[in-house]
Amino acid sequence: MSISDSSNNLSLNRQLSKFSRKTVGVVADLRLAIILLLAIALFSISGTIIEQNQGLSYYQENYPQEPALFGFLTWQVLLDIGLNHVYTTWWYLSILVLFGTSLIACTFKRQLPALKAAKIWKYYRQPKEFNKLALSAELNLIESAQIKDNLQKKGYKVYQENNCLYAQKGISGRIGPIIVHVGMIVILLGAIWGAFTGFFAQEMVAEGETFTIKNFIEAGALTNLKKPQDFSIKVNDFRIDYSPQGAVDQFYSDLSVIDKQGKELNRKTIFVNEPLRYKGVTFYQTNWGISGVKVQLNNSPIFKLPMAEIPTKGNGRIWGTWIPTKPDMSEGVSLITKDLQGTMFIYDMKGELVSATRPGMPVQVNGINLKILDLIGSTGLQIKADPGVPVVYLGFALLMVGVVMSYVSFSQVWVLQSEDSTFLGGKTNRAQVAFEREIFTLMEGLDQT
Repeated sequence: MSISDSSNNLSLNRQLSKFSRKTVGVVADLRLAIILLLAIALFSISGTIIEQNQGLSYYQENYPQEPALFGFLTWQVLLDIGLNHVYTTWWYLSILVLFGTSLIACTFKRQLPALKAAKIWKYYRQPKEFNKLALSAELNLIESAQIKDNLQKKGYKVYQENNCLYAQKGISGRIGPIIVHVGMIVILLGAIWGAFTGFFAQEMVAEGETFTIKNFIEAGALTNLKKPQDFSIKVNDFRIDYSPQGAVDQFYSDLSVIDKQGKELNRKTIFVNEPLRYKGVTFYQTNWGISGVKVQLNNSPIFKLPMAEIPTKGNGRIWGTWIPTKPDMSEGVSLITKDLQGTMFIYDMKGELVSATRPGMPVQVNGINLKILDLIGSTGLQIKADPGVPVVYLGFALLMVGVVMSYVSFSQVWVLQSEDSTFLGGKTNRAQVAFEREIFTLMEGLDQT
């Protein structure tokens, strides 16, 4: 290799090193971190306001083309940007990664050097060195053992060399900001891990049925969708409590977790804000419906007919079905109900009300004895798995510990004994008034000669 080639390589290395330092400086800039944090907060708020992971019809109904919300936010724009699943979009995860990178760069560029600097200290050997301290005093000659003992009683760690003495306490105050950064990084890692390995699903299941999770609304790129299919869920019972006014007060689902051999592994009655958790999968009670009705015509066998929810354009919820009253299905009646309390309405083929009935009450229609035996409820379950949640909780725990540690003052005290005087001084990074009072109390407790 020639001298010119070596010179060119050296110049290139210097340029790369300079570019790297400049890039790290930009990434570690506090202003960038604040901007990214505000962006995360803004998009997180939008994900809270805009309902996530809903069907296309929901967004078309609530965010129409005309009139557009705020003049621009239509269902098409919302879906194109990804505001219907904010927390798993590539741009939201990119912001999290960039913010985490900024925190890591700041930790290594600012926080760790500050901690290292706090551990590097020297004895003051000249009286003039005390002039640069925020608090210093010249006292009569005092025994160093007395000063050392008083400082130790106040929690200081004391170092001594001949006539020089150095003391410090509150080093955890320097470690606290690092713990805060680590906690925030762990939170971000947990959120990203959950986005890539979690899933979100919804199921509407009739009472008495058993199901495996199949209706996945959203799943991360690394999600193992075979895992939740290792077990089944049976809806043992579904019931609704109504208020005295007839409104739905609470709905309950009695669920059992069943293995492939049919053995019950877990059982719990869930309701709103009281889910079932099993192997990292959480089952929430979120909705309800009417899936079918048990009917008997004269002395015929009991048969089950499905019921469907009828669109009402926001005017309540009703379900209906058609019950044939002739074997060739040339005649029949419509059955309408709005809840599971039992009151049902029967309409003929002309749309005229024939009768109102309740379960077990026979009704004469089209020359036959019609008996509605029971309404079959269905439970709406929201199913989530987020392996990143424990990591996020750990991050928040570190964050709280770090914040508490950050409020601890890092205080330093120097003492120098000359032939006829004792020089004492110190400084702290916060709580200056409290530190001054502590030093004055220390000096008052010394026996000066």
